Amino acid sequence: MWAVIKKEFKSYFYSPIGYVVIGIFLLCFSVFFYLTILFTSNSSVDLGALYYYTALYGLIIIIPIITMRMFAEERKNGTEQLLLTSPTSMFKVVIGKLLSGLSVILITLLMSFIFFFIIMFFGKPNISTTLVAIFGFILISIAEISFGMFASSITENQIIAGIITVAFLLISLFLTDISNIFSGFALINYYTSFAQGVISIENIISLITFSMVFICLTIIVMQRRKLVK
Repeated sequence: MWAVIKKEFKSYFYSPIGYVVIGIFLLCFSVFFYLTILFTSNSSVDLGALYYYTALYGLIIIIPIITMRMFAEERKNGTEQLLLTSPTSMFKVVIGKLLSGLSVILITLLMSFIFFFIIMFFGKPNISTTLVAIFGFILISIAEISFGMFASSITENQIIAGIITVAFLLISLFLTDISNIFSGFALINYYTSFAQGVISIENIISLITFSMVFICLTIIVMQRRKLVK
């Protein structure tokens, strides 16, 4: 699995993808920082709102960029055969790709601490709220990466995989308004409590369950392709 993580991680930074993702994240964070922090008169400032709005708007762009090539590119370039015949189990391959994508998110989160230190000059940032918001950001990122990875596994076209992921993330924002039946797919709702500095066991379980479902679906899709090959 380490070999998969290493290969995928390098591919993000041997191409513009990793740098584009970091750039988009920092751009979103900077815009919301300007809009919500510099205009606040409260001496006690936290970053929860910034992470929330970045998760709400930024991940819709970031996640498809990270995930659309994961399996679709392998199939298009003809390297999928090597993946399917590899002695590494499909579980390790899928988890390895997920962790490599998550590692790019983790780098951006580390860089977001720059804003924490900036805020220290203007007020008193709440470190506990910030850490909880980051924890929730990681969980929602894993959930969205797992869906994007599944979308990439069902097509050989990266653009289509990206469009499917963007469409799902956009539609999920309005699913609760349509019907409570679809509320389980509205991932951003599970993140609200984290952005407020509150750890919700129910929301943790929901995000982990969502992630596990699409990780399993991706493994099933790839295993079936392995059997066909």
